[in-house]
Amino acid sequence: MSLLSVRDLTVKFAMRDQTVTALDQISFDLGKGERLGIVGESGAGKSITGFSLMNLLSRPGFIDSGSIQFEGEEIAGLPDRKMRSIRGNRMAMIFQDPMVTLNPVLTIGQQMVETLQAHRRLSRADAEQIAIMKLREVYIPSPEERLAQYPHELSGGMRQRIIIAMALLLEPQLIIADEPTTALDVTIQADIMELLLELCTSNMVGLILITHDLGVVSQMTERTLVMYAGRIIEAGKTREIINDPQHPYTQGLINALPQQTLPGHRLKQIPGNMPGLAAIPTGCAFNPRCPYAVDHCRSTRPETVSYASVEVACHEVNRLHNTVLEDESA
Repeated sequence: MSLLSVRDLTVKFAMRDQTVTALDQISFDLGKGERLGIVGESGAGKSITGFSLMNLLSRPGFIDSGSIQFEGEEIAGLPDRKMRSIRGNRMAMIFQDPMVTLNPVLTIGQQMVETLQAHRRLSRADAEQIAIMKLREVYIPSPEERLAQYPHELSGGMRQRIIIAMALLLEPQLIIADEPTTALDVTIQADIMELLLELCTSNMVGLILITHDLGVVSQMTERTLVMYAGRIIEAGKTREIINDPQHPYTQGLINALPQQTLPGHRLKQIPGNMPGLAAIPTGCAFNPRCPYAVDHCRSTRPETVSYASVEVACHEVNRLHNTVLEDESA
């Protein structure tokens, strides 16, 4: 049985004059201890996916249809009271900015102890010992002293380590990390990602890593979902997607990586922008930006098919693949 099974999940937002679709029938599975990456540009639906799984959508957003099963239990539409026993306990989320997650008027110790006591029958002394142990696991120096400090007294990297420690407090089976290093200096990002990988691997915790950075995904995950305009347009083993991307959008993301451009040359980019939810094109949503688009792409939405060991939603995947082969043999 999968740790997490998502089927045909559709999320909509009820605006003043219309209802728009943010997630359009997405489906995927996550095994116990498996690491899954979700990548795409801003507006692709990555973070909405994470919020939906945690049942943290707020109005005007709502789950319109579909299923989310966690350890065999249906949690889509679960009442908030019941969801609270799962959220933070069996599922945890790491957000982009630790200063948004941490309460600025409470000490680190107060926040960690309250989290533990909300889900476990523990004395304050026992909760503090568990908190200290978790801070040591994320290599926080002098953890006893950190319990008495406030978030603003710590560096960005230290705060993010504390967020990871808090996510692991109750030993969840699943962690959803939404751009966990965005607010950090480049020099600290690699350390945080390495720490997260180490902790998830050693504790057999399932990980969903939400990011726009395919370079990070290639180092951290076993499987990858590529999202565009609320749909999964390519899915498969991370190594297969990185080495042999099938969808033109995935190819564009990989070509845009800095290491794909010679020093002194202009960085490559995908022309145009992600469409807004109220203006998603007919047919394939990527067609206005796709160099391979034909009339069929502009009129009919592509179905997801198995191709070259991945699942891909593209009408022209055969022609695109043949074109690449011809270029390589030339």
